Amino acid sequence: MRIKHSLINISTGLVNQIIITSLSFISRTVFIYTLGVEYLGINGLLTNILAMLSLAEAGIGASIMYSLYKPVAENDQQKISVLMQLYKRAYLVIAVVVFLLGLALLPFLDYFIKDSNVENVHVIYLIFLFNTVVPYFYLHKNSFLNVCQKGYIVTIMYSASAILSTGLKIGILHFTKNYILYLAIDSVITVATSLILAKLVNKRYPFLRKKVTEKLDEETKANIIKNIKAIMLQNVGNYLIVGTDNILISSFVSVAAVGLYSNYHMLIEICRNFTYQIFNNMYHSIGNLVAKESTEKVYSVYKVYLLLNFWLYSFFAISLCIILDPFIRLWIGSKFLLSKSILIVLMLTFYERGMRNAITTIKTTAGVFYADRYGPLVQAAVNLVISIVLVKQIGLIGVFIGTLVSSLVIPFWLTPYLVYKHVFQMSIFSHFTKYVYYAMVGLTAFILTYWSSQLVVIGGWWGLILQSMICICVPNVLYVVIFKNTNEFQYLRGILVGLLSLGLQRLKSQKGIKSSI
Repeated sequence: MRIKHSLINISTGLVNQIIITSLSFISRTVFIYTLGVEYLGINGLLTNILAMLSLAEAGIGASIMYSLYKPVAENDQQKISVLMQLYKRAYLVIAVVVFLLGLALLPFLDYFIKDSNVENVHVIYLIFLFNTVVPYFYLHKNSFLNVCQKGYIVTIMYSASAILSTGLKIGILHFTKNYILYLAIDSVITVATSLILAKLVNKRYPFLRKKVTEKLDEETKANIIKNIKAIMLQNVGNYLIVGTDNILISSFVSVAAVGLYSNYHMLIEICRNFTYQIFNNMYHSIGNLVAKESTEKVYSVYKVYLLLNFWLYSFFAISLCIILDPFIRLWIGSKFLLSKSILIVLMLTFYERGMRNAITTIKTTAGVFYADRYGPLVQAAVNLVISIVLVKQIGLIGVFIGTLVSSLVIPFWLTPYLVYKHVFQMSIFSHFTKYVYYAMVGLTAFILTYWSSQLVVIGGWWGLILQSMICICVPNVLYVVIFKNTNEFQYLRGILVGLLSLGLQRLKSQKGIKSSI
C-alpha cells in the first residue's frame, strides 16, 4: 500500500512538474524581455528575505507532523484531532508573527538593495509578504493530506492554480508590463487555492471538524517541545546556509547579478524539483515505514532510496554541467551567462546536497532532531564567514564556494553519523565506502558524457538536442550496466515493471469499456 500511494503521488507530481516547467520557461522569457534583469533580481532578493521571516515557523510544523505518523498509521482519530487542533493554533500564531516581523523590516529594505532602479519596491514587498502569510492559515490541512499519503490531491490543486496563475501573469506582462499587477494575481490565486484545499480536507476527513475537548498527553507534548527547540536551531542555520545567497550577492555585488544567477537557480531548481516529486512523495511513506517496520527493513529500503538518489542527482548534475550554458546562450543570449567555474561549483553543491537527501529523510522521519541541533548554526557561521570574505576577494563565485565548503565541514559527515548510530545502529564506515564508490561511478559517467558531447559539431538548437540525447543515454546506460545485478536495482526494476503493468491493465480495461458501449 505504501508503494502504491508513493507511485500515485510521484506520477501526479511528475506530470505537475512537467506542466510547471513548461509554463515557467514561457513566463521567465516574457518576464526578461518585458521587465529586465533587475526585476528578476528584486524577485529573487525579496523571496530570500521572506524566507528569513518564515523562520518564525521554527520547525513547529515538522515536529507536529512527525507526531502524526503513528496515530495516522493506527487510525487513532482522537489523537489526530488533538494534534491537528494544536497544529492549527500554532500556525495562526505564526501567521501573525511573520506579518508583524515583515512590517518591522519594511523601513530597512534599502540596505539590502544595491544599484537598483526598480520603483515601488515597498509596495512589491508588501504583496510578497501577503502571499507568504496567507498559506499559514491553511497549511495544516495540506500537511495532513501529505501525512496520509494523499499528496497527489495537493499536487493536482496546485497544478491547476499554477496553470491559471501563470497564464494570467503572462498576459499581464505582455499587455501591461505591470509588475505589481503581475504579483497581485498570485495573491488572488493563493487565497482561492488554500480555501478549496481546506474544504476538500474537511469533506474527506469529517472527524477533523468536530470540537476537540481532549488535551494532548504529556509525553507527546514534551517530545513536540523538545523537537521544536531542535528544529528551530536547524531551520535558522539552514536559512543562513541556503537562504542568504541572494542577499549577499545583492549587498556585495549588485541586484543585476542576482538576476543573472536567478536564471541558473531556476534551471537547477527545476531539476531539483523533479527529484523532489519522487523523494518528497516517498517521504511520508518512509515515515510510515519507520513508524511500523523493523530496523532491518528500513535499512534495506534506505539502500534502494540511496541508489535512486545517486542515479537522479548525478544524472542531473552531469546534464546541467554540459548543456546549461549552451541552453541559456540560445534561450536568452550570451550576456546572461556566468563563468564556467561558477557553474562547476553550483553543480558540486547541487550533487552534494542531493546525495544527503536519502540519509536526511531517514533522520527526519525517525525523529532524530535533537542530537544535531547546533550543527546547522555552526555550518551557517562557516558559510557566512567564508562567503563574505571570498565575495570581497574574488566576487560572485565566493558566495557559492562558501556554501559548498560549509556543507562539507558539517552535514556531510554529521547527518550519516547520527542516522547510523541512532537508527541503523551500524558502523558509519559502510556509508562512506558506498558514497566514495558512487562518486567514482558518477565521475566516470561525467567524463564519458562530456567527451561524447564534445564530438557534436552541429551548432544551434539541433546541436543542443544531440548533446541532450548524449546526456540522457550515456550515464543511464552506464548505470544499468554497473548496477543491474544489485538487489537495489532489482527492487527498483520490480516497482517499475509493476507500474507499467498496472498502467497497461487500466488502458485495456478502458478500451474494453469503450468497445462494450
